[in-house]
Amino acid sequence: MFHALVVAMRVHARVLVAEDDLELLATVADVLESWGAEVVRANSGAELIEGLAREGPFSLVVTDIGMPWMSGLHVMHSARHAGLATPVIIITGLTDERLTQQVRALGSEAVLLRKPFGLGELESAVAKLLGGGKAVEASEARP
Repeated sequence: MFHALVVAMRVHARVLVAEDDLELLATVADVLESWGAEVVRANSGAELIEGLAREGPFSLVVTDIGMPWMSGLHVMHSARHAGLATPVIIITGLTDERLTQQVRALGSEAVLLRKPFGLGELESAVAKLLGGGKAVEASEARP
């Protein structure tokens, strides 16, 4: 099942993963590493900003919305205004329907993935963003 992603993922892809739930951060980062990515981890909005500024460039950013200090969505909107076009997967457990539009405002290289999500959904989002495909909504990524 995950073979297609491993083939599609760019060699030496660098991914910044930001999540304040340390267990989920470890899980997502470990999965991406098992698929061949080099992963930098952040557990707050401040660490996400620091990672983007000091450790970039990245092939992909995976970020939670609700984190201490600043939301991942706010960080990525600010990054877009500063000219950073890195593909991004926004993950959230929030059910606010406005989030879909807010993620769309990040451009075609953005995907919204709602928690809980499966590895297949993560795989689909990563493959579309790193494999050069069209970005999708979370509902399109679900089987």
